[in-house]
Amino acid sequence: MRLYYAFVTGIAGWVGVSFYNFKSTNDLSAARSILILALLFLSWGINQIVNDYLGLKEDKINAPHRPMVTGELNQRAAMIVTAVLLCIITVITWFLNPWALIPAIVGILLNVVYEYAKAYSLLANIVFGVMISMCTVYGFLAAGPLLDPVFTTNRFTVVAMVAILNGLMTYYTYFKDYLGDKKAGKETFIVKYGLNVGRYVGIVGAFVSAIALLFFMVIDWLPANTVLYMEEFIFCCVVTLFLQCWTAQLYFSNPTGDKTYYSLAINIRACVAGQIALIAIFNGTLALYLLVISYIMIGLLFNQYKDARA
Repeated sequence: MRLYYAFVTGIAGWVGVSFYNFKSTNDLSAARSILILALLFLSWGINQIVNDYLGLKEDKINAPHRPMVTGELNQRAAMIVTAVLLCIITVITWFLNPWALIPAIVGILLNVVYEYAKAYSLLANIVFGVMISMCTVYGFLAAGPLLDPVFTTNRFTVVAMVAILNGLMTYYTYFKDYLGDKKAGKETFIVKYGLNVGRYVGIVGAFVSAIALLFFMVIDWLPANTVLYMEEFIFCCVVTLFLQCWTAQLYFSNPTGDKTYYSLAINIRACVAGQIALIAIFNGTLALYLLVISYIMIGLLFNQYKDARA
């Protein structure tokens, strides 16, 4: 399940839950919150089986030691278990709020589309980003009855920021998959334009989310006066930018080899920190706790997966 990635979907969903909690007059029970967050944290691993199954061709080169590639994990059995789990999630979601089925289904479908989108340069990054942003929408809708209005510019901004952060995160992951993607005919941006261009674009990419956030604030889609915890928000944003620059530097220095795998830990932390910054808008204390816990836990979980070829 590669659980170090679970914080990506989990925190993305937590953003939606936090926004709902702030805007709703309904009390969100602890049991409901825990259930939603458990579904979101585990959703990465469940969908990862589908992704691994569809990406077997390139994984035979990029990650030849993965259980599904080696045959240690039975493909048919894994897909059956995944289908059953998705059905269970669908039923639970129906009882939480039927409207939340929309982002859940869209997210599952985009996971399938993502594998084929890798043949079209940056399209895969866009698809991936939108797919993870469905976790934010899911968390918001599953938290309780629909709010009126459902759509606002600041909510769109938050969903868009989650998509941008995750699109950028997956861009860097393509360095480690370069050889397999190239041989499998997956024309990602890095395959199409080469490692040298890719690593320079990665340096520029480190500033994309910061520029996007400033843009949304300038056009007043995320008004500064709606940020209730400005100091915590700025702190989380600075940490995010630092981690994104660190990520870009790591892949610029080592665009190939096993180090591209070990650089994932900082890459994932950067993405998660950016999502936590959005939680800081309405709950600064929670954001700081999550920032520390996520940073530590991603590292601990990542260190359990010591094989760069798996």
